[in-house]
Amino acid sequence: MAIKAKIYKPTKNAMQSGRAQGTQWVLEYDIETPRRPEPIMGWTSAEDTLNQVKMRFASREAAIAFAETHGFEFTVDAPRQRRVAPRSYLDNFKFRPYEEEAN
Repeated sequence: MAIKAKIYKPTKNAMQSGRAQGTQWVLEYDIETPRRPEPIMGWTSAEDTLNQVKMRFASREAAIAFAETHGFEFTVDAPRQRRVAPRSYLDNFKFRPYEEEAN
């Protein structure tokens, strides 16, 4: 049975202002066993500990090469493009009727 993995480029956290850490790619194992509440403490647990592992790579090609050499079944998620609506400081003070603000 081959291990399943997902390769993706993580999105920027809402608390981050810069984009310096967004250059890395992550290889994350898929969940193989179901989650169950632990009977004593009530915490959610799993028998599989691979879901705790996240490996970071400098490029997508490096992550794919690692997955292929180890025989993983993997999927690659394309990163979302950043979309910025150009605005000026003056736009904060322009009057817009309520109908235009809703759009």
